[in-house]
Amino acid sequence: MDFAYSQRTRELMARVDAFMQAEVFPHEATFFAEVEANRRAGNAWVPTAIIETLKTKAKAHGLWNLFLPDSEHGAGLSNTEYAPLCELMGRSPIAPEVFNCNAPDTGNMEVLERYGNAAQKARWLRPLLDGEIRSCFAMTEPAVASSDATNIEARIERDGEHYVINGRKWWSSGANDPRCQIMIVMGKTSPDHPERHRQQSMILVPMTTPGVTVLRHLPVFGYDDAPHGHGEILFEDVRVPVDHILLGEGRGFEIAQGRLGPGRIHHCMRLIGLAERALELLCKRALQRRAFGRLLAEQSVTHERIAEARLLIDQARLLTLNAAWMMDTVGNKAALKEIGLIKIAAPNMACQVIDWAIQMHGGAGVSDDFPLAYAYAMARTLRLADGPDEVHRAQIAKLELKRWKTA
Repeated sequence: MDFAYSQRTRELMARVDAFMQAEVFPHEATFFAEVEANRRAGNAWVPTAIIETLKTKAKAHGLWNLFLPDSEHGAGLSNTEYAPLCELMGRSPIAPEVFNCNAPDTGNMEVLERYGNAAQKARWLRPLLDGEIRSCFAMTEPAVASSDATNIEARIERDGEHYVINGRKWWSSGANDPRCQIMIVMGKTSPDHPERHRQQSMILVPMTTPGVTVLRHLPVFGYDDAPHGHGEILFEDVRVPVDHILLGEGRGFEIAQGRLGPGRIHHCMRLIGLAERALELLCKRALQRRAFGRLLAEQSVTHERIAEARLLIDQARLLTLNAAWMMDTVGNKAALKEIGLIKIAAPNMACQVIDWAIQMHGGAGVSDDFPLAYAYAMARTLRLADGPDEVHRAQIAKLELKRWKTA
């Protein structure tokens, strides 16, 4: 078994890291300052000049659309090859968009690439790949437990040459962004179908369609994530042509499984990078501050936490690489257990490591002087956004038990 990254991966890692050091990290403060300036001017929900500038530079360096496997539109990387690049991007909250590898656009682009027809790809995939527009995904609903996708209540009803959509969605990340032009909506076309997983469909809905109303932005632990944000959306008699349906009626759950596996493994990859940065900050702080006559780095409790953090990070990385390798070799469906494992392990690991880093910084750790408070909010949220831990644990347990059931 060879644990080494390929030569191509190592070369791309060096290029991504160099770009991060030269262009991304130095401009994090610029980005947040620009968002705050826009907020003071009365509207935080506008694209920032610094991100658009960095996107142009990344594209010029050939560091663009690295995420899309098995496609002429991507960089030709496998999931395993992309994983360490995604980890590097995860060290900064602004990096994924800079490389056009940001959620939910990556998942939506993958859906369009895998399940869209030629017209849908030409209209929506191309501008997303070029970074000209953004998108959102509307599945979760406030009225039901959406971790069970069969619960969703939004209706998609055929009316002649149109589908009519009614319902309410929330936590549609990116819906507040003025660049968001298209969303993928999951709803029920056949609520009485005897097969519960054939009741749902997915459909493309332009944001400007009459009847679509973004009711509000939803803060995450007090952060509004402007200008990206997370929206609650109302659909009132929204009419779109029948050719906006993806793959066909009753195929929504199938698409969801295809999207939520690969698309959300990226979150796990990024969380490893986020935890690495937290551990770096923890170590630097421990070497700088003194308490009770000794450096914090000389305290035994600090040693314990640093060692445990390294253990947790490396374990999560190996699990993530194993899941990526399984997806590459035997397919997403066969890698279901491995994907579930990392969706539990990675965010829990990141939450713990970031928490220790916050503790090392004291009051500074929960301020905006360091990126740790925001990092913790991101990591903790992914224990929900990636599906609750409980759902993944239940799925893993069922797969294990299935191995030992007698005929």
